[in-house]
Amino acid sequence: MSTAAESAASLWESARAWAEAHPGVLWGAFTGSIVLLLASAALVPFVVGRLPVDEFAHRRAPRHAWHLGHPLLAVAWRVVRNALGAAFVLAGIAMLVLPGQGLLTIFVGVMLLEFPGKRRLVLQVARRKTARRTLNWLRRKRGVPEFVFDELD
Repeated sequence: MSTAAESAASLWESARAWAEAHPGVLWGAFTGSIVLLLASAALVPFVVGRLPVDEFAHRRAPRHAWHLGHPLLAVAWRVVRNALGAAFVLAGIAMLVLPGQGLLTIFVGVMLLEFPGKRRLVLQVARRKTARRTLNWLRRKRGVPEFVFDELD
């Protein structure tokens, strides 16, 4: 057996031994994955339905109601939102190897985070035909008007 194959086999055996020694952790990860799957299935349509019709129509992000509150509340909300986003990204990365929907969880985490270039990334994803179709399908199911993409075309 080659050295690479031996080290891969050794790594696999170590992971298997750890999993056998920690079944509670794996069941917790599995349960958490199922809970996140169900929560995202319930929350994504709700959030998409609550977004303004022109959310993707302008290069600059529209100001949402939480920007208008007390400055201390706005800062607290930003801290909580970024902490939650980081937690989702880390959980999503873990779910790439554990049971769960890792890519969806990473995407939700990225959407919660604030970073330079985020708006451009969101608009690039929203421009895609399949994304537009899916977003507007979710809005139709909730009985709200479809998104407007005028400036992007």
